[in-house]
Amino acid sequence: MEEIKSMLRAVFLTKNDMTFPVSGTGSAGMEFCFANLIERGDEVIIGVNGVFGTRMVDVAERCGAKVTKVESPWGKIIDPQQIAAALKIVPRPKLVAFVHAETSTGALTPVEELSKLAHDAGALLLLDAVTSLGGCPVRVDDWNVDAIYSGTQKCLSCPPGLSPVSLSPRALETAAKRRDKVQSWYLDVNLLANYWGQERVYHHTAPISMNYALHEALRLVLEEGLENRWRRHEENHLALKAGLKSMGLEISSQEGHQLWQLNAVRVPEGVDEAVLRKRMLIDFNIEIGAGLGPLKGKIVRIGLMGHTSSKSNVHECLRALSHILNELGHKNDTVAALAAAA
Repeated sequence: MEEIKSMLRAVFLTKNDMTFPVSGTGSAGMEFCFANLIERGDEVIIGVNGVFGTRMVDVAERCGAKVTKVESPWGKIIDPQQIAAALKIVPRPKLVAFVHAETSTGALTPVEELSKLAHDAGALLLLDAVTSLGGCPVRVDDWNVDAIYSGTQKCLSCPPGLSPVSLSPRALETAAKRRDKVQSWYLDVNLLANYWGQERVYHHTAPISMNYALHEALRLVLEEGLENRWRRHEENHLALKAGLKSMGLEISSQEGHQLWQLNAVRVPEGVDEAVLRKRMLIDFNIEIGAGLGPLKGKIVRIGLMGHTSSKSNVHECLRALSHILNELGHKNDTVAALAAAA
């Protein structure tokens, strides 16, 4: 348990003592953060630019928060000017929260300026790093993040079932000084701190097999080196993007803020994305994701996360896409696409 906590601190780039895996998937980590930090009637500002920002709002409202939504079109980032405008309406919020890497759209929202705005207003900063941790820079201490959660199944290349979290001393103090008990007994950090602390006070039966899996996954991340791992994800994203461009395809998320590990690819006119995805799976054993919400039918999502982010996977994916698109009427040159990626 201590080795897992130590390795998680190294991956989160934090010295926070309360850094550990919550027993549950990334959505449990989301609920853990909101349930511990929010009490009924608290003012909260939440950035919404995709599925998981929307889920944040739902969870916060279930905790009794008064939520002010800051919305951007799906595929765009949450802009600092939007948060600044919201802070003029809600000048002293308890919490400002947004999704760092929006899995549904492939947009990566920069953190530092938003963090400064939140802290200047006296608020805690909460960050969803489910798809970013281990795949691109996440710097908890440098960015002054108070609460952060992730998932094991994305860039850590571990089975789903745990949610790595980290709380700053300020966030821990907030949870300890609540007026009312945390509404979730299972996710109460005041109880979990005794289990993951030195006393090892029994709280619940942890998913031990998952803890061993996470231990090994973190060991492999640190063996590769965080910056090497980030660079690998970036290089494979750029290779995929170059190959797609050669085929006449483009990434739909905001230029300059595109996730390396989740590529939202605009489907060309006249091509049925459901047919495209089905052919990829049946003919080439490659599964890619569908668009969600307003992007349904308009994009496909290609994940290059953790172990699956490799040159060989990029080339296999491009070769398969090129072949199927040619058969579906979107003519392109496979050799040129692979050369562009190389």
